[in-house]
Amino acid sequence: MEKETMPTSSCSLVHLEDTKKNPLLLSNGGAGYPAASANGSLVPLTAVVAGSGVCPGADKKGGVATGAGPGYQERETWTRQMDFIMSCVGFAVGLGNVWRFPYLCYKNGGGVFLIPYLLIVFVGGIPIFFLEIALGQFMKAGSINVWNIAPLFKGLGYASMVIVFFCNTYYIMVLAWGFYYLIKSFNATLPWSTCNNEWNTPSCIEIFHQQDCSNGSLSNATVTGNMTCAELEDARSPIIEFWENKVLNISSGLDEAGQVNWELTLCLMAVWVLVYFCVWKGVKSTGKIVYFTATFPYVVLIILLVRGVTLPGAYNGIMYYIKPDWSKLQEAQVWIDAGTQIFFSYAIGLGALTALGSYNRFNNDCYKDAFILALINSGTSFFSGFVVFSILGFMAAEQGVDVSQVAESGPGLAFIAYPKAVSLMPVAPLWAALFFFMLLLLGLDSQFVGVEGFITGILDLFPGKYQHRYKREIAVALCCLLCFIIDLSMVTQGGMYVFQLFDYYSASGMTLLWQALWECIVVAWVYGADRFMDDVARMIGYRPFPWMKWCWSFLTPCLCMGIFLFHLVNYKQLTYNNVYVYPWWGEVIGWCLALSSMLCIPVSLLYKLFRAKGTLRERWAHLTSPVWGAHHLEYMAPDIKSLSSLSPGTDDNKVIIFESVM
Repeated sequence: MEKETMPTSSCSLVHLEDTKKNPLLLSNGGAGYPAASANGSLVPLTAVVAGSGVCPGADKKGGVATGAGPGYQERETWTRQMDFIMSCVGFAVGLGNVWRFPYLCYKNGGGVFLIPYLLIVFVGGIPIFFLEIALGQFMKAGSINVWNIAPLFKGLGYASMVIVFFCNTYYIMVLAWGFYYLIKSFNATLPWSTCNNEWNTPSCIEIFHQQDCSNGSLSNATVTGNMTCAELEDARSPIIEFWENKVLNISSGLDEAGQVNWELTLCLMAVWVLVYFCVWKGVKSTGKIVYFTATFPYVVLIILLVRGVTLPGAYNGIMYYIKPDWSKLQEAQVWIDAGTQIFFSYAIGLGALTALGSYNRFNNDCYKDAFILALINSGTSFFSGFVVFSILGFMAAEQGVDVSQVAESGPGLAFIAYPKAVSLMPVAPLWAALFFFMLLLLGLDSQFVGVEGFITGILDLFPGKYQHRYKREIAVALCCLLCFIIDLSMVTQGGMYVFQLFDYYSASGMTLLWQALWECIVVAWVYGADRFMDDVARMIGYRPFPWMKWCWSFLTPCLCMGIFLFHLVNYKQLTYNNVYVYPWWGEVIGWCLALSSMLCIPVSLLYKLFRAKGTLRERWAHLTSPVWGAHHLEYMAPDIKSLSSLSPGTDDNKVIIFESVM
């Protein structure tokens, strides 16, 4: 590297090795790019004040402090690349793949649903999935500092932190319920299979003979014990009574919190403790744990599939799942469901993928990883459908009803339909324990990777001078404790209503779509799609197919905006079980949860523009200039062939010059 003739100063130049220890993040936004930089990705380096005998801001050890960020601590990386793959599989492949996709596929035309699903995977799912991983890997930062690529839009990072915090808070309740069911599975007789328990009501009935009531003339006939067909319509299954009367002990509404369920509270505490010890040591330990939590659910799914297809009625259930109904392609709702499901199951907009990518080696082939992970994610969703509907087909055959009457989605599938089906099998406790253990593992790795993403973003805000031996452990403990305190509102009798508020608003389709839309706009139009493609090529050694650039620039933003507007226009008031309608103040709380993340972006943008100095054009130029990290100086050093355009910096623009050891 050629040296530039600088004004006489003993501290004008700092060696590259020193920049690793004292990185000065560059943000000058004014000058042009060095001619040797092919894509202009690296902001030119300018000198500190020259011509004086004393180095401005130099400390007694000779490091440059003025204008500098705190000392650079080498970012830890995955022990092996498979750790990253397994962590992404564990996070992205979760409960939604098992309990939401199969139902949507059945509801939206069976096999036909795969057409809009796969189309949106390639237009929206994979491009944004790749974008988030590549951004994290390139910037070596969590969900907030990754937007140093365009500091004006750092609100995107704060928005993703809010969303993932809400997700971490309410998602773990599903694990607490699953853990509760798992414990109750270790009984000779499953407690949800009989009506002789203290929580059952007189209308509880174990076996329904709906087929005997199919003829309207039999409405007054006695079919089960002393119950007529008319009375049978008001009868309740023991599994529903176990869920509502025992597990939830549900109250009449959101305004009636009721008592705390101490059994559920202990289960919640146990799961949070488990999450804490999975996350507290960072990716070195997390990367090992996911080998079990991400792979074992597949073993259980295969076992359940083998068991399911051998049951009577399984064939009918599977046919319901995949039988194509071509007329469904004409319905807008089918395409909206496909898009929403992809954004949910690919975990887009939460910032956790960015955090996971930030622990990659700089030269890791994240482009190939994105396609592998997308294949695993969507493949798991489709495979899970065969497992679920083979069991539901059996349950429908046992009860003599149509599969459509037993098909459920979400918690209804996990805690009502599937436990009911399991109770009808021989050796029921074994299959119940297997299913809920799988459910626990599927949710657990999603949970602790979500917490990891949140903690990474927080710790990135306090680098260098805030180093503390147990900084990470304390941060994780505080995060888990805060979430646990909020979760206490969900283990009360009115807890299910609170849970639904969080689920429906805080991490809804609208918030994720809003986040994804802004991510594409910032990278493609503010930073530059071609420029970022060059950066990716710098990392992986080749340029990705131009399709990615086209998606980021045009297709994906249009897709996100279209689905977002559809959700907004077709907004429906939140209800529980299609019976209880939430009060107006409940909806206000819900919209506050949604807007708390969505408003982070425009509010932060306007605040930064207002506080900056200069004309609007100068403010924009300064605030959209990337702030580079120390690793960029290291990896991009070979591209800087000339420093001839450098000039001494001003007080507002103090950065350091580096040169090679040569």
